[in-house]
Amino acid sequence: MSEPSATESTGKFAAETSGPLPVGARESGASHSVELTTNIVTDIAGIRALKPDYERLYRATVNTLPFALQDWHLTWCTYFLNRNPQIHDQLLFHVLRNSAAECVAIVPLILTRRRLGPLKLATVGLVGADPGLTEIRSPLIEPGYERLSVRAVHESLARVPDWDWIQWNGLSAAMAEAMACETTPQWYQTSDDYVLDLPSSWDEFRAGLKRNVRESLRHCYNSLRRDGHAFEFAVARERTEVVQSLQRFFVLHELRAKMASGARHPNWFAGQSARDFLCDVCDRLAARDAVRVFQLRIGTEIVAFRIGFVVGDGLYFYYSGFDPAWARYSVMTTTVAEALKYAIATGLTTANLSIGGEQSKLRWSPRLVQFQSALVHREFLRSRIACSAYRVAMSGNGAPARLLKSLFWAHRDWD
Repeated sequence: MSEPSATESTGKFAAETSGPLPVGARESGASHSVELTTNIVTDIAGIRALKPDYERLYRATVNTLPFALQDWHLTWCTYFLNRNPQIHDQLLFHVLRNSAAECVAIVPLILTRRRLGPLKLATVGLVGADPGLTEIRSPLIEPGYERLSVRAVHESLARVPDWDWIQWNGLSAAMAEAMACETTPQWYQTSDDYVLDLPSSWDEFRAGLKRNVRESLRHCYNSLRRDGHAFEFAVARERTEVVQSLQRFFVLHELRAKMASGARHPNWFAGQSARDFLCDVCDRLAARDAVRVFQLRIGTEIVAFRIGFVVGDGLYFYYSGFDPAWARYSVMTTTVAEALKYAIATGLTTANLSIGGEQSKLRWSPRLVQFQSALVHREFLRSRIACSAYRVAMSGNGAPARLLKSLFWAHRDWD
């Protein structure tokens, strides 16, 4: 894509605070005025230049999500921006700095302009609006700066012409509170994420599980042994090894999706673009030692896979796949159990089981983390009407909702 420049300065934004100032945001004297400088990054080269700022925010936010990493954002933009002639995307990554020039927020926004027949629609949203590759879309904001950041972003967007609404996703409780204070949000979705807090030993973790889960784990291991099968658990983490292992993953992921019994799982990597994206982003993340491909081998054949991302002190469980011929041995449960043993042994403190409340996750007794989503429209009649129609499309399943979805979602080329 070709944008005019990497960074556009939008000047300074001053805000009054009513409580304690964020750490690092205190001004000299007794003033409660906090000044943030807002810059807008409009091309991929500009995002690449933000590496020190991303790294600072990983530490400040204690980030454990792979989808908030710079490499994820760069790879996504490389593969999926402007892949449909009916869609034009413009990067509007908002970078906010305090008076000490420290980056306190990166809000990775994209302005998307669509043509709906004779109509035009322009919306703003966080990077990662794909069918299922980016499971949690969220901004990187240092704790304590949520309200100031929301206000600064909306002040900045007020100077951008023609957009109709902004779609906020992945909002933490603190961000949701900031949104309610600074805007008039229309809440439309809550995403349930499930996280395990890991103790210092597998025995301690196992002892805390429900009795039926302990019995299920015992059955997984004993059933293989009883039938004369020995398994080997392997973890790929080197770049070449990771990328090579993904070819078998794609096969097993598709086999799982085609299973006639059990919970339905889409094949998220049916298209070549999605497979290329995963290979590229895993290659980039493996370079920073952030990928773990967990593999269960029986004999000479790998029968189960689970992709994991190590970010900070946490392990994020991404997509999986297994050979249905081995389903009666619960090889996927064994793989997850072995991956949890690995995480505990290597000193990780959390394991994110990802979005969605399937029984395969709830059985581990994780804690619930909720992310809110909201729409904030501009105060124009056209924008209010379009935003209301979009909410109908998001929430409904009838014929009118399906028609609206077909109009709103002129898809990028995910294949």
